[in-house]
Amino acid sequence: MINPYLLREAEIVERIEEASGIFTLRLRFSDPAIQRAYNFQPGQFNMVYLYGVGEVAISIVSDPRDEHLYDHTIRVVGRVTRGLLQLRTGQYVGIRGPFGRGWPLQEAQGRDVLIVTGGLGCAPTISVINYILNRRERYGRLIIMQGVKHADDLLWRDRYAQWAQQADTEVLIAADQGAALWPWHVGLVTDLFDSIRLKPQQTVVMMCGPEGMMRAAIKQLAQRGVDEAEIYLSMERNMQCAVGHCGHCQYGGKFICKDGPVFSYPEVMELFGVRGF
Repeated sequence: MINPYLLREAEIVERIEEASGIFTLRLRFSDPAIQRAYNFQPGQFNMVYLYGVGEVAISIVSDPRDEHLYDHTIRVVGRVTRGLLQLRTGQYVGIRGPFGRGWPLQEAQGRDVLIVTGGLGCAPTISVINYILNRRERYGRLIIMQGVKHADDLLWRDRYAQWAQQADTEVLIAADQGAALWPWHVGLVTDLFDSIRLKPQQTVVMMCGPEGMMRAAIKQLAQRGVDEAEIYLSMERNMQCAVGHCGHCQYGGKFICKDGPVFSYPEVMELFGVRGF
């Protein structure tokens, strides 16, 4: 059993500049035995430690099928992530994990999957998209809805275009504020529900982003007949220990770090949207 308190050294094999202040670290454990034994589920996260500075919870965005490397896409928001931004290939970080509960991908097999994301916080769903597209025959239609505040905030435009070319895959993108030559919808991501054909009894929904957006999306989905028990949310809170001890991510009687970060909507609906939680 992996000790959840023990740091394991990982080397930065590749560093990818995604956008200003957003980058991907491609990692490999220094110990080959640890690398071979490491496995995770899409939706889980690692605690990434910058030596001498501190650690931060980061979603794993790569496919579990890759046994040699794993990826973290990181947005600079504080002291630790600013330090991680300065690291280069060949340097090292500490890793604890994986932690948490991932997306219900086994239960979703044979069904349509609707992914709804808002803002820049779409990393928890990237691993889902990679997972489904690499196992395309196991799933029905894949619908990806992404919303950003401004057209310039959209990351991975080429990747979205590639996803849209895959079989039974639909990609819809919205920006609250458009820009010159913006080819997609101008408005809220929830406006896009009018553009898709849902089979409510056949659909599993996986969602992350601002909670206001998720509440609006849940309301729209319920109006279209989607079972609330088939709506899954990746919740974001200040996760500092990842094992439910520090209490920073407590959400009522649950802890986002160990009971989530992925929850079915009925698990959190009582407190979801309540100020202070």
